[in-house]
Amino acid sequence: MINDSRDERSRVEIAYDKLLTAIQEGELKPGTRIREVELAEKFGISRTPIRDAILKLESEGLLIHEARKGAVIKSLSHREIIELYAMREVLEGTAARYAAQHASSAEIEELNALNDLMYECRSEPSRVVSFNRQFHNLLYSCANNRYLLGALRSLSNAMALLGKTTLADPVRTEEAFKEHSSIVIAIAQRDGDSAEFAARKHILKAKAERLKLLRDKV
Repeated sequence: MINDSRDERSRVEIAYDKLLTAIQEGELKPGTRIREVELAEKFGISRTPIRDAILKLESEGLLIHEARKGAVIKSLSHREIIELYAMREVLEGTAARYAAQHASSAEIEELNALNDLMYECRSEPSRVVSFNRQFHNLLYSCANNRYLLGALRSLSNAMALLGKTTLADPVRTEEAFKEHSSIVIAIAQRDGDSAEFAARKHILKAKAERLKLLRDKV
């Protein structure tokens, strides 16, 4: 019975990861109706773990219920996007400050490596997004604060609702590379003030690019 329970949790986690990744990569877009049967067939997973994964995403605010449609991927309002970036600026700035205190030499080297990889594949948006996500996830881990990490991961999931990446443009990727470099240099120098400033500046620039992208869509 214990093994069965663990296996079921594992299947739920797999279903959750697959569904979240599909949202993050834009395969499932805001406003899309979520159907258990279709997702079970798409991911090759039974309906029960899919149902539990949907419930988890609902609890995290990524899915909502609409009349006559059921569960759909949430669309963010302009105000919600502003609020999201405001929180991201605060939390990532704090993460960078803590990382300047706690990051190991190996972690700093890995941050640089991920940033270099992001830049090298700047003409391939999907790979840029992947390396950028890995960079930020490592930055969060370097902060060495489980509560901050939990808040940042929850915020990162919400960022999946923003849709098209701002890093599709190689010019923006080059800018992000330089912004990341400033963060890592400050961390390596154990300069918490500069690390937080660089991280906040990076998020403010990302917000400006996001709002420009939204304006261009109108």
